[in-house]
Amino acid sequence: MRTRGSKLAIVVLAVLRPPAAAGHDLPINRTMNAFVRVEPSRLDLVVRVPLDLLRSVPFPLSGQEYDLAAAGPATRQALAALAQSLPIWEGGTRLVPESARGRLTLPSDRSFLDYDQAAAHVAEPVEDGTRIWFEQGFLDAHFTYPISSPASVFSLRTTVAPDLKDFARLSVRYLPLEGTSRAFLITGGSGRVPLNPAWWQAASGFVVLGVEHILSGLDHLLFLLCLVLPFRRVRPLVPVITAFTLAHSFALVGSAYGLAPTGDWFPPFVETAIAASIVYMALENVVGARLGHRWIVAGLFGVVHGFGFSYGLQERLQLAGSHLLVSLFTFNVGIELGQLLVLAVAVPALALLRRAVPERAGVVVASALVAHTGWHWMLDRWQALARVEWPRLDAGSALLVAKWAAGLAAAGVVARLLARWADRGAAVAAPEGRTHP
Repeated sequence: MRTRGSKLAIVVLAVLRPPAAAGHDLPINRTMNAFVRVEPSRLDLVVRVPLDLLRSVPFPLSGQEYDLAAAGPATRQALAALAQSLPIWEGGTRLVPESARGRLTLPSDRSFLDYDQAAAHVAEPVEDGTRIWFEQGFLDAHFTYPISSPASVFSLRTTVAPDLKDFARLSVRYLPLEGTSRAFLITGGSGRVPLNPAWWQAASGFVVLGVEHILSGLDHLLFLLCLVLPFRRVRPLVPVITAFTLAHSFALVGSAYGLAPTGDWFPPFVETAIAASIVYMALENVVGARLGHRWIVAGLFGVVHGFGFSYGLQERLQLAGSHLLVSLFTFNVGIELGQLLVLAVAVPALALLRRAVPERAGVVVASALVAHTGWHWMLDRWQALARVEWPRLDAGSALLVAKWAAGLAAAGVVARLLARWADRGAAVAAPEGRTHP
């Protein structure tokens, strides 16, 4: 029986990459493939790990090939390490595998196209005469875990090759007992990922994601600053912020449902347009804007920023499980909370600034500085955009443009109605202000 210290040494040995004596610094194949299938009383994890990620496991060699006949002890060491570095939880309880089996596999094998083939392949012995070159094959493993209920929330984490961080990826196909399967792409930086999250788990995670996204997006923050800079009161800001919110929400939902334009040209186009929106808004502040119509500009540019928000959401939508609409809504809620937090700080700070600096001069200087930053961003992003091929306008593209135009028109009508409501409220409040100075 192994001692506790020897087990720990095995885990460390298998999950860490080897020293500089290896043939190359970074593994060529850094993607693991796995299936997680839930049965009434058990959960199965079938995983394929490139041997390139397990360089420190002492698989025996015969020249430049693996000695498959003598690979049993090293395979058991690797299985023990994988059980530690691919932990699975049922609710808050970490599961312990009741069985584990594994084998080495040729790089040409295609059995991991579906779960049944993969599980059957792991159960088969290596064929006589098989030759696998050093670091060119896979370790295929099958773990079985007893569970309390197939309706539990299961979560998974990967710490295989932790020094590679997000470069080592785990592609997972989750197969629940009931419902549709889902695909995940998990890295070491993903943390513990719920495979079938409850709606409240998805909601809370996406609220936090939305707040983090807006607070970490400097270009979005500069646009918001330029948007509110000339306003002295909060009430006229309501239709402006509302138009921006409706527009970016509209674009965000459309992107999540696959209605955004596709192609290599679109992401750099959006990034360039976001920078251009900052420059335009800043220059409008410098020359003097008609603030009563700013909601229109905010709405148009809100669509562009919504597409930008969608890029921060795309990779994380896989974590929504079956709660796509809830996740989209709460991500938007997080963005709005982040915006309100920014405005709660910016509006009082601008009011204090106006007391120390002449109002018009402060707006011009601040906007000029922002315009300078946005201009350099726009030039840099334009260079990236100029290197991609633009799409040809066909019937499908024209239909897509028509759908977005109709949607924008509808959003514009809603924003206009809200603007009129705000104007009526201001007109009613004005006499009261004169009566009660």
